[in-house]
Amino acid sequence: MSVTEKLLHLVENAPTTRRDFLRLSALLTGAVTLPRLATAANRHDPVRIGYLPITDGSPLLIAHARQLFDQQGLTVEPPRLFRSWAQIVEAFMAGQVNVVHLLSPMTVWARYGSQFPAKVVAWNHMSGSALTVAPDIKDIKELGGKKVAVPFWYSIHNVVLQHLLRENGLTVVTKAVEQLKPNEVALSILPPPDMGPALANGAIAGFIVAEPFNAAAETNGIGRVLRFTGDVWREHACCVVTMHERDLNDRPEWSQKVVNAVVNAQHWLRENRKEGAFLLSKDAPGKYTPFPPAVLERVLVPSAERNQQYVKERAIRHPEWKDERIEYQPYPFPSYTEQLVRFLKNTQVEGDNRFLASLDPGFVARDLVDDRFVKVSIAALGGLKAFGLPESHTRKETIVA
Repeated sequence: MSVTEKLLHLVENAPTTRRDFLRLSALLTGAVTLPRLATAANRHDPVRIGYLPITDGSPLLIAHARQLFDQQGLTVEPPRLFRSWAQIVEAFMAGQVNVVHLLSPMTVWARYGSQFPAKVVAWNHMSGSALTVAPDIKDIKELGGKKVAVPFWYSIHNVVLQHLLRENGLTVVTKAVEQLKPNEVALSILPPPDMGPALANGAIAGFIVAEPFNAAAETNGIGRVLRFTGDVWREHACCVVTMHERDLNDRPEWSQKVVNAVVNAQHWLRENRKEGAFLLSKDAPGKYTPFPPAVLERVLVPSAERNQQYVKERAIRHPEWKDERIEYQPYPFPSYTEQLVRFLKNTQVEGDNRFLASLDPGFVARDLVDDRFVKVSIAALGGLKAFGLPESHTRKETIVA
């Protein structure tokens, strides 16, 4: 049996909770052979969107729903829904889709762990995730001796959670042990749709994930938000708009129009959150996600009353930041990418992460991200002030526990 056959056998026979990571590991180490992409981009290729049914994909989906790609003169296929990160990355690497939203740490892994020419062209959204726990848990320290689920090792969720645990004197465990010590927290990958049921039946004490799974746990009465990730790392990126470097270099006009549509969708979402929640819901013509409008509105539509309750319960500890539960602004600040790389070096993951040791944060911020197109798109809308930001392409990262 060849190395590839062994890896495929391992993936196909792995438990469901680990299969996604093992499959992606095989893809990103080159152990699974994919169809070879053409050396040059086909200028007639349409926009082919790949997404997971979470709020992270909102700008791509809204751009399609509101025909913003068409308004740019682009041909666009219906967005293609994937059920796992491994599936969407495989389709992207094989050229089946050419515009995707990926977890920001995953783009670091793809470009430097596997040398795949992926480029971040914009942020998809900011914040939009939370740590949800069983209703009786009131403090991070109470997670000691318990199990918590993350959606993926290379995710901002895993990065922020491990930072929180370290700052509260807790030790992360990523491998199975017979008995957890009182100061240990066992982390494991769990598909987001399985997180709510696992929390409800007591298999886990909590999960950290993108919306609207946290909102769904709240509305179903099975969990409470312990901390919002955006209240730990202020206005952090989660998913980012990712494209192939070949398209950016060979089809710059096409790439500019793609980014224009996504940025215009973000700008529209800021002022039309309730309508946006409906367009993303299962009740809308696109049926992009399986969630009802009410659950998505809980995420997208601000509520001063709910925010006051979150402050009271300490899920929000920095009300002075005045951050929304999910926010939309496309500019990829270099300081974020730099800090992400620093954090990743100290974040435990399964698999071989030795490639991180030699990464220079400044180099990654310049090499992984191509901000040429997004700057033009933002300028066409009047500049960063159109997204409620000062006119500066630099910022200082604010991270607390």
